[in-house]
Amino acid sequence: MRTKLIIPFLAILLTLSACGPSATSEQTLNVTGTGTVYATPDIAYIYIGVHTEEYEISQAMTNNNSQAQAVLEAIRNTGVEAKDIQTSNFSVWSYQANDPVTGMATGTKYAVDITVYVTVRDLSKLSTLLDTAIQAGANNINSITFDVADKSAAMTDARRQALEKAIVLANELSGAAGLSLGSIQNITYSDVSTTYYGYGMGGGGGAEGSATTPINPGQVQLTASVNVIYGIK
Repeated sequence: MRTKLIIPFLAILLTLSACGPSATSEQTLNVTGTGTVYATPDIAYIYIGVHTEEYEISQAMTNNNSQAQAVLEAIRNTGVEAKDIQTSNFSVWSYQANDPVTGMATGTKYAVDITVYVTVRDLSKLSTLLDTAIQAGANNINSITFDVADKSAAMTDARRQALEKAIVLANELSGAAGLSLGSIQNITYSDVSTTYYGYGMGGGGGAEGSATTPINPGQVQLTASVNVIYGIK
């Protein structure tokens, strides 16, 4: 009796298994489009510093403090607000000094550096700011970075261009392969902005000059990349 009951039960299990859904994966087409726009910068970031050296550390500190205060006051006088001036570096170090003619050691010298990171929101004043800071005693100026304060509209345009290019590419590739595009299964994107414009200068503070420092902001490149995955038939 037990054998007669088991055989029909096994037959039912095999029938149900055969009727189950088959695991088939849809083929896909993965394409990427890139959109690029250019914008005129309206903001700049710059490092402005003071470097002093003396045989007495106290004198090096005193000179640096006095020179740095004059530079900060000059920067503020060009219209830069206090919130846009941030100390980014302060360092004191020593080294063995040598006579430039004889090469003989002349003793230990102490160097003091202080640097502020300045945000310039009015680019029409940037050249004047640089000239004023140098005349006040700044002798380390590095890494001007130009940027666009609000990139939202430009990046929207770049992403739209990128998506359009991805769609065109998908139609081109599927047509060449004799396939039909299905529905979009996934969209991802990434944004990249190229904002750096290098500019460095150094020299003694208090320099006299009649010419204004030439500064050219150029343009900022904004790029978006959009990846689209289609089902294909």
